[in-house]
Amino acid sequence: MTVRSVAAVDLGATSGRVMIGRIGDGRLDLELVSRFPNGPVEREDGLHWDFGALYEHVVEGLAEAVRREPGIESIGIDSWAVDYGLLNDGALLAEPFHYRDDRTVRGVDEVHAIAPFAELYQRNGLQFLPFNTLYQYRVDTRLADANTALLIPDLIAFLLTGTAVAERTNASTTGLLGVESGEWDTELADRLGIPSGILPPLVDPGATIGMLRADLAERIGKDLPVIAVGSHDTASAVVAAPLSTPHSAYISCGTWGLVGVELTDPVLTDAAREANFTHELGVDSRYRFLHNVTGLWLLSETVRAWEAEDGSSIDLPELLAAASAVDADVPLFDANDASLAAPGDMPARIAALLGADAPSTRPAFARSIVESIATAFADAVQTASDLSGRELDSIHLVGGGSLNRLLCQATADRTGLPVLAGPVEATALGNVLVQARALGAAPSTLEELRALVAATHEPERFDPR
Repeated sequence: MTVRSVAAVDLGATSGRVMIGRIGDGRLDLELVSRFPNGPVEREDGLHWDFGALYEHVVEGLAEAVRREPGIESIGIDSWAVDYGLLNDGALLAEPFHYRDDRTVRGVDEVHAIAPFAELYQRNGLQFLPFNTLYQYRVDTRLADANTALLIPDLIAFLLTGTAVAERTNASTTGLLGVESGEWDTELADRLGIPSGILPPLVDPGATIGMLRADLAERIGKDLPVIAVGSHDTASAVVAAPLSTPHSAYISCGTWGLVGVELTDPVLTDAAREANFTHELGVDSRYRFLHNVTGLWLLSETVRAWEAEDGSSIDLPELLAAASAVDADVPLFDANDASLAAPGDMPARIAALLGADAPSTRPAFARSIVESIATAFADAVQTASDLSGRELDSIHLVGGGSLNRLLCQATADRTGLPVLAGPVEATALGNVLVQARALGAAPSTLEELRALVAATHEPERFDPR
């Protein structure tokens, strides 16, 4: 079999990457082409993304990818969920807001006054998160001037191709997609004062969105199709989570930890709603029945604050090694406490939750953070099992968190289940696999795709102690 190549654009809340994916002859691997920073910027009207810079990084990365690998056949884009850009006749009205901007608080109150959360859950199956797109739409005064709203990966695809669509896995995070129908809930949008006309046509992963615009094909160096992947990064990550049995849970761990199981039918019970479990759509019409747990955001923000205090960088592997060597029990805190959601002085806010028990040394403090995240993971895994009626026998932890051996071991210890760590680049691999399948260069079923991942990226096993 000939080795085939595609370009994967993978955008996270703190950084973005463009990668070349190669597949064929039992091979599935990635080559990092470019990595660039991403994060919130403060503007006069609130917290935004520096979208102009982000888009330029994407285009430059794609040009470099084609220069390195002229055989690239397509482009796929995934990113974080819920955030969007508004267009008027194809022009972006303003920088997209960042989901941590505090304007959404008013949106929550206004939406729930019209459609209580219990009703919303039956309609969209989503857990309550104050930044879900429908709350953002409700308070966005620019909506009146827009004729199209596009989530971040769809917005980039539009700028590349001129075609405006909404890929379903990411659309399912807006709160405006019917959990059972998989179609836009225009009746709900209209009730909430959100013009349903701004919602673009829906497409499934594997669909060709369009070809590069002529000027971009020239700049990038090749005329390529943009293929819809699981454009919500977690949807792509779960494609490449090599779930070893039907009783495996997954944790996609980076800034957030997405903890859950894959289902073929929703669980729209009161208990699921009260536990704040969500039904985000996955590739091939699966449900990602999961709970958002604050992930490595707590550690990265803490390290960032310490670096600012020291005026020098901190060696994270060295810090984690020292944290692993802490013998005494460390105090725990609620990793999902609302006070930890915003950027800024994370050590002080964690210390406030720990009170008099807050560790005095940085290794012990870091150990408290990791053990608290692992405890939140364990709680979510148990709840996923209880709500779905599925007895679990293992956990696949993928993403950047799979490199954190302390976290993997702590998760195994606190769940009593083996943790299979890796692949680190699950999101980009899932992006590549969906593109390759659309091109006829990969197996047709999710199970076969995952078997390929397992064969080419053997996970590291952590047994509970």
